[in-house]
Amino acid sequence: MSLPTTIRAVKVDGDKATIKSSIPLPRLENGYLLLKTKAVAGNPTDWKHIEYKLGTDQATLGCDVVGEIVKFGPDVDQTKFHIGDIVYGFIHGASARSPDNGAFAEYVALDSKLALQTPKGMTFSGKEHIPEGPVTTFEGAATIPCSWYTAGATLFHHFKLKYDWSEDKPQYNFPLLIWGGATALGQPMIQLAKKFHAYSKIIAVASKKHEAQLKAYGADAVFDYHDSDVIEQIKAKYNNIRHLYDCVSNSETIQQVYQCSSDKEDTIVFNFTGMNENTIKPELRRSNIKVQDTIIYAALGYDIPFGGSLIPADQEYRNSVVKFVSIANKLFLNGELRHIPVKVYKNGLEGTLQITDDIKNGRNSGEKLVAIFD
Repeated sequence: MSLPTTIRAVKVDGDKATIKSSIPLPRLENGYLLLKTKAVAGNPTDWKHIEYKLGTDQATLGCDVVGEIVKFGPDVDQTKFHIGDIVYGFIHGASARSPDNGAFAEYVALDSKLALQTPKGMTFSGKEHIPEGPVTTFEGAATIPCSWYTAGATLFHHFKLKYDWSEDKPQYNFPLLIWGGATALGQPMIQLAKKFHAYSKIIAVASKKHEAQLKAYGADAVFDYHDSDVIEQIKAKYNNIRHLYDCVSNSETIQQVYQCSSDKEDTIVFNFTGMNENTIKPELRRSNIKVQDTIIYAALGYDIPFGGSLIPADQEYRNSVVKFVSIANKLFLNGELRHIPVKVYKNGLEGTLQITDDIKNGRNSGEKLVAIFD
């Protein structure tokens, strides 16, 4: 396949996203694959990189991509990957370090260590809405990387879950709380916690309309966040929750999640937006609770400029995520782990602009938004 010299891509353009032409192909670092894009998914981090200036102007937007391998960078394992293979994975879109690369582009550079492989014969679904299910379509594959890698990093790196576990007892004899259980992060968290028999109970907080699906994934109880007394309901039934994940991660939800924590036992409240104990209102703070975060960009293995600060390279974190990708890949291939529901947008790059706006304005619920390049 002959490659173009320039491509189209969605760029951060001041306070908005804009499609630009005549963009050079992204450079291929050691271990990277060049993909011809088949489908991409949107994430809240896309619009936040623009709104909060976390990246850099004229950087390519987008994190989740599935595509066909068309070229190898140096030091790719060519016994594992082949030209023409379909793979999917995670990129730091809108990056100040690598502004030439992001998922919302006709060609994308992907770290092969963070690439998932697909079953033979993967195709487009031809549907506007795809129910949850095994990863057999381009659209389903595009939903996976950012959300699942974040879930995996939290559970296996931060919460120290083991991949080998005893079937007769949970890894932790206390409940896990997932606030935002129907989000694109919450649904993978539930599946993974269930698959690896991680906790005595899996508690989800979500709209009741998602209860059946979340229980099918493994949630033992679903509480409706619309209820004004939802915290009291949770505490009345579960007063020993020591691991909690705020899958919404804003300044309001973190206060609510914090209040669901165990009263006395050491507890960790996790989020993905950099919040810590200082975010918690002083009158709510308790000495037994830590507030921590995970930044999945650290899986890339290098120093990351991020909103005026620098996230230092963390090889241990990277190794943990690379191991998760390897193990999860087998579980996606055999259908034990499943993609969440999908809403499909056509027109490739044009579709990503609508997706970014729809996510920013809350026009999605319980599904991942995917643009196809067919």
